[in-house]
Amino acid sequence: MKTIREEARDIPVRAEVDVLVCGGGPSGIMAAQAAARDKNLKVMLVDQRSYMGGNLTIGLPILAFLGPKGNQVIAGGAQKLIDRLKERNGASDHKACKLHQSLTIIDSEEVKTIAWEIMEESGVDVLLYTFISDAIMEGNEIKGVIIESKAGREAILAKNIIDCTGDGDVAFRAGVECNKGDENGGMQPPTLMYCMRGVNIQKLRDAIVNEPEKFDMDRMPKEQFIEGKFITVGLRGRINEAKEHSIDVPVARTILITGLNDDEIWVNMTRITGTDSTKPESYTRAEHKAVEQLKHVTRYLKEYVPGFEDAWVSHRAPFVGIRESRVIVGKYVMTANDMINQAPFEDKICRGGYPVDIHHSTGDDCTMVFCEDAYDIPYRVLVPEKVENLLVAGRCSSMDHEAMAGTRVMSTCMALGEAAGNAARIALEDGVKVSEVDVKKVQDAIVENGGILC
Repeated sequence: MKTIREEARDIPVRAEVDVLVCGGGPSGIMAAQAAARDKNLKVMLVDQRSYMGGNLTIGLPILAFLGPKGNQVIAGGAQKLIDRLKERNGASDHKACKLHQSLTIIDSEEVKTIAWEIMEESGVDVLLYTFISDAIMEGNEIKGVIIESKAGREAILAKNIIDCTGDGDVAFRAGVECNKGDENGGMQPPTLMYCMRGVNIQKLRDAIVNEPEKFDMDRMPKEQFIEGKFITVGLRGRINEAKEHSIDVPVARTILITGLNDDEIWVNMTRITGTDSTKPESYTRAEHKAVEQLKHVTRYLKEYVPGFEDAWVSHRAPFVGIRESRVIVGKYVMTANDMINQAPFEDKICRGGYPVDIHHSTGDDCTMVFCEDAYDIPYRVLVPEKVENLLVAGRCSSMDHEAMAGTRVMSTCMALGEAAGNAARIALEDGVKVSEVDVKKVQDAIVENGGILC
């Protein structure tokens, strides 16, 4: 590759803070709030977009607040966010689901407003429209990050940094060992969510309940669709028929999520294999290809799925949602066996209830492996193996390919973010490194805020 040499220059320091949170998605919001909990520290959050919320804003439901046995396993700051949304008619109850453990519908626009309120109440300094371009290192310690914006190239110095970018951008720049995908590097394909209005949801509901042999649902009984919000995963026969008639549906299953409005459905059926969100050319291709797929999916829905005859596309999500990219190698790499066998961890900082849900890197289907009960997630998955003063929370935490397929959902990511924020704060209060923090104090802070650890 042809290269040029950039001249050395002095970089202005925009800010010096106690805790810097990079990424304002589900884990980042929770991390910043927890780090600023007592308002004794200067906390800053940086994000590349014009709003906070990340995948909370793209039309996805939040899965697995409940575990396999129907009890709530995620609470704390995540539940308080839902409570605030519900006060404004911006969230549903947690509805049990045989496939996803539970389903919580949210208003993606209201999330953006509440995220700002949480940051203002917590005293967090927010900087948007800003990219992380490098890490500032002294030996094996991270001391800050280099940012890029329309103001140019600047630095933010911090005592502790939490990487909530989803892609492990800070960790990667800091030299943390990272992995991608399965043994062949294959990653789960992303999806561009989009919304359809004018859907006769009762007609769709009746078809699933009254003709289950024709409008089949994977694992989910027809009773699950009689009332309330629901998600469909099935109608394989309908898709096969559409494909026989030259409609290019990119997935094997019809995944539809009822919205908060009575005629609203969010469609989770685009699928762009071969995407690497850490490469801009690949991510750009995904956006383009998803828009093309949307046309075929919409035709399929209108011609083959009851209730969509008069529906129209209302709007698309602001970006393609990524299921998998970089994950770090931490002090501990969590495995699917840990989840399936409910391995106990003394340093647990949250519990997860979502199954191993792998959307295949090739083809059009997925594999799900279910756990009998909720599983512990240890603090060590947040701590890079070699770099100090850094925590990594969200789907880029230290998991293998299969485990990440279960922990990537937003409920779990929010709990991981809250744990990281508490750990960063407590480490500074106690004058220790985040790798040496008293995990019992972190656990106590989580429980004190309503979190569930048992």
